[in-house]
Amino acid sequence: MPSIKQFQVTFDCAEPERVARFWCEVLGYVVPPPPKGFATWDDFNRSLPAEDQGAWFACTDPSGVGPRLFFQRVPEGKVVKNRVHLCVRAGTGLVGEERLATLEAESARLVALGAVQVRILRADGVNESCIVMQDVEGNEFCLD
Repeated sequence: MPSIKQFQVTFDCAEPERVARFWCEVLGYVVPPPPKGFATWDDFNRSLPAEDQGAWFACTDPSGVGPRLFFQRVPEGKVVKNRVHLCVRAGTGLVGEERLATLEAESARLVALGAVQVRILRADGVNESCIVMQDVEGNEFCLD
């Protein structure tokens, strides 16, 4: 059986471009070029029927290593906890107070972008510290 080489992470959301641009800032991702024949994404959007304008947006890892993130507009809002979430690896290799300080600094940067810090989970002897966050539309993610 062949192995899967790439995958995409899809977010349901109310404002695809807003959420995508937030995640670009979080992860250092970029907005890919607009489709062939269009100078900008705005030009592309204007070419669509009104009900499809702004219906989706995407961002990609400029190194080509990470998965593509796709954001699609859905009519319903988020009601309960995500079944899947991203873990942003901001403290890899760090332990103790150094790790927590690094995570708290990254949390402050993301809060300035519109994220919400939900809670800090402190090291317990088995697991290192992490911080539970929410993006600009309330989707949970972790800084770890």
